[in-house]
Amino acid sequence: MRALTYARYGGPDVLELTDRPLPKVPPGWVLVRVKSAAVNPVDWKIMAGGLDALMEVQFPVVPGWDVAGVVESVGIDVPEWSPGDEVIAYARTDWVHGGTMAEYVALPSRLLGPRPVSVDWDRAAALPLAGLTAYQVLGRLQVAADETVLVHNASGGVGGHAVQLAAARGARVIGTASEANHDYLRGLGAEPVAYGEGLPERVRALAPEGVDVVVDLVGGVVEQTLAVLKEGGRHASIADDAVEAHGGTWMWVRPSAEDLAQVAGLVDRGVLRVELARSVPLEEAAEAYRLSAEGHVRGKIAVRIG
Repeated sequence: MRALTYARYGGPDVLELTDRPLPKVPPGWVLVRVKSAAVNPVDWKIMAGGLDALMEVQFPVVPGWDVAGVVESVGIDVPEWSPGDEVIAYARTDWVHGGTMAEYVALPSRLLGPRPVSVDWDRAAALPLAGLTAYQVLGRLQVAADETVLVHNASGGVGGHAVQLAAARGARVIGTASEANHDYLRGLGAEPVAYGEGLPERVRALAPEGVDVVVDLVGGVVEQTLAVLKEGGRHASIADDAVEAHGGTWMWVRPSAEDLAQVAGLVDRGVLRVELARSVPLEEAAEAYRLSAEGHVRGKIAVRIG
């Protein structure tokens, strides 16, 4: 099968299109024929060696944790899925090796959820990691109606979902972004503010008494968070463990088929919109990683494969 791989740590220049054996399908696993995969910042952070102390890596690596595709075959004892089922997955396993930037990927059946049928394959592939992250962060923080929520990096892949999901809970949402993305945030239901120096003052101008909840999706903003958080407020970060020293929660998204089904259902009900920056063929996937690493992409980049 065709697959994007890298055999050593580095930047996008270490990526190459190669031919790999078809993955084996152990008991309890499913072989998925990939229709589309999506790029996430964690992909190129792993590729650069940034998680070497945290996760086992087996070279050559096929990158990618987001996927939408069709079940090709199932291993022993997988009654919940059948060939032909259309699925999505946050495809993180316990080690880094066989990712989703390939024509086929083998995954534990517990990672799969039904794909949202109201969107195309590229948007379905762009949903799992970002959608699950936003869903789980807001759930952990118990965001409620009539609360005011500040989302750092609100125009990013996770941020756009967090804004919409918080607004759907009935919360007032303030989102940080560059001025070029302010209209976009308004369309998602947020009140935009520019990030950077003077942010606490700009937030306080909108919410003089402070905010109830802060969702940090960028890192390095603990002081700004504490400057606007009400006494007794809650905050969490997916990017900065420093929040733990200040009463916050540092968390990673966890694979959950149940949560994934909930998120897909929100897409099909029109509650959640998936922002797609662009879609490229597998042959141009290395360029997709370069664009993602530059940090100026609004939404997600999908890689068409099947």
